[in-house]
Amino acid sequence: MITLGMGCFWCSENIYMNMNGVYSTHVGYSQGVPKNPTYAEVCTGRTNHNEVVRVVYYPEELSLTEILAIFFESHDPTTRFRQGNDAGTQYRSGIYFYNEDQKNMALEAKKTFQKMLDDIQGPGAMGTVVTEIEPAKTFYYAELEHQQFDAKPSFNGYCGLAPLGLKFPR
Repeated sequence: MITLGMGCFWCSENIYMNMNGVYSTHVGYSQGVPKNPTYAEVCTGRTNHNEVVRVVYYPEELSLTEILAIFFESHDPTTRFRQGNDAGTQYRSGIYFYNEDQKNMALEAKKTFQKMLDDIQGPGAMGTVVTEIEPAKTFYYAELEHQQFDAKPSFNGYCGLAPLGLKFPR
């Protein structure tokens, strides 16, 4: 299991929920202070929670390396508190780990993506990867209407992620 913040959790969950090797996905809030926050509270920017997707996966079928490659390919990790038109502390880039192996893999992936950016136009020209890498704090499930939002009949096609269009090396 790994928890990822990459902007709007509807969009983030949609990327992972139908992948081979994924057992389940859940959207929620993490890394903040008050317990059991609501969507409205998180949107105020005063709770420090991040909108996250928790990905439960079978490591023998899907590697964390692949999950992290997709993470970096699917959003802009150089923007602080923003993805596309979505702005606020809840839209920050983050990898929240559960053990030292995950931490080390996340740090290495961040370093690799920064090198990719620097190799294109020189150090810092395309920005600095601001993805926070921290131990996962308590995960609070988002309200039911947010779970697997993109799979609902009412889904309107919205996606606030703003990837840079780079292919992560595999």
